[in-house]
Amino acid sequence: MIRKRTMQVLFISLLCTLGRAQTPPATMLQVEIENWVEYVYDTADTSRWATNPGVAPASVPKNFTLQTGIADIVAVNGQPVKGTMIRSLRNFNLSATPVPGQGIGDIPRGAIVQDTFEIMKSDGTTIGTIMVSGVVAGPPAPGAPLAVNQGNFAIIGGTGAFLGAQGQSGQNANPQVVTLRQASVTEDPANRRLNGGGGRVRWVMHLIPKERPEIVSTSNGPAVVHSNDFSLVSATKPAKPGEVLSLFATGLGPTKPGVDPGSPFPSSPPAVVNSPLAVMINAKAAEVLGAVGYPGAVDAYQVNFRVPPDAAPGAATIQVIAAWITGSSVQVAVQ
Repeated sequence: MIRKRTMQVLFISLLCTLGRAQTPPATMLQVEIENWVEYVYDTADTSRWATNPGVAPASVPKNFTLQTGIADIVAVNGQPVKGTMIRSLRNFNLSATPVPGQGIGDIPRGAIVQDTFEIMKSDGTTIGTIMVSGVVAGPPAPGAPLAVNQGNFAIIGGTGAFLGAQGQSGQNANPQVVTLRQASVTEDPANRRLNGGGGRVRWVMHLIPKERPEIVSTSNGPAVVHSNDFSLVSATKPAKPGEVLSLFATGLGPTKPGVDPGSPFPSSPPAVVNSPLAVMINAKAAEVLGAVGYPGAVDAYQVNFRVPPDAAPGAATIQVIAAWITGSSVQVAVQ
């Protein structure tokens, strides 16, 4: 008879094994924003909105006041990007011990918001949009990323590379945080960057994508081939350091030019993968030479890359990352 302690060890070992086999890597996005200004609807005179070219401080917003926020997205996971965060906000100021004018509630919250993060490459190409809804201030949600220190936000959808994404998000307290600036709705937002004083914040997103980049598996192993003859990389025909290989994958997202959903990729012009793409070999970035939708296929792509010249011999782990979403790893032989 197996003793209780031994059973516990076996059970934990089994769970860990199942987790490695079935649980995909978590996708964590750290989105940096700057020049964050929130425009307070402090006058009902619409003829004055967005007319003051200078700095127009806002009146202290009362409960139920509307605000619109605009900020620049400048980096995702340390990679420079462009883009805009747009916020729609309604104050309600909940407190368990409210002062006159606040709302009473068991959890301290400041407002309900809807945020749209439209993320672009540095060259201005749109990657996709992440939509978030939730409440500001107060504690983060149970199970939120440990870096989140406030706010309870659900990721409710996305477009482009983030189509159908779900998850949760919140604000991170770190040395880079600068409090946002509140401006009157009379201030012209065309001068938001010139007027200065905007906030700088890091948002942490636990993203659950609808699909992930995955290297195709064949009966003889991962679909990673030698580019010179398209033979599979194998133990008997391993990859060489510095060699150009091709892999075939799914889930790399939109292309440029695009195709209608469910339609096959054309042969001409080539449908180039739109998302930022990385191929990792033993956790080190390989040189990506090209990535296109495979002609005649639906959701199947060819990625050409070069094995790092210093790749160690033996079994090498390969993963594909598209729009900061990491796929499962496969192993190929390196000479």
